[in-house]
Amino acid sequence: MEDCIFCKIVNKQIPSNIIYEDDKSLAFNDINPQAPVHILIIPKKHIRTLLESDDTDKELLGHLTQVARDIANEKGIGTKGFRLVLNSGLEAGQSVWHIHLHLLGGRKMSWPPG
Repeated sequence: MEDCIFCKIVNKQIPSNIIYEDDKSLAFNDINPQAPVHILIIPKKHIRTLLESDDTDKELLGHLTQVARDIANEKGIGTKGFRLVLNSGLEAGQSVWHIHLHLLGGRKMSWPPG
């Protein structure tokens, strides 16, 4: 999508602090962190919302969670605990219309989250 900020990051049209990249995904630090570790993990394929994913995206969605696991371990929060958030839709707080996981950690999380 030409107007999607995350697609522009994937295509290197907008600089970001990329901490991980492979052929399917990209991860970078959130510009407005809500925890000491706050990393966004995005698919390179543009999928607007989780509801717009389909059965062909199952492997990709699973891949994103494995990337999150690996980054959590690299950042030293794997065994302490971390949170993964995938907002889908306005009422959930989605503000960028390209699915993405928030990997949050490095502090105690409360429940309910918001």
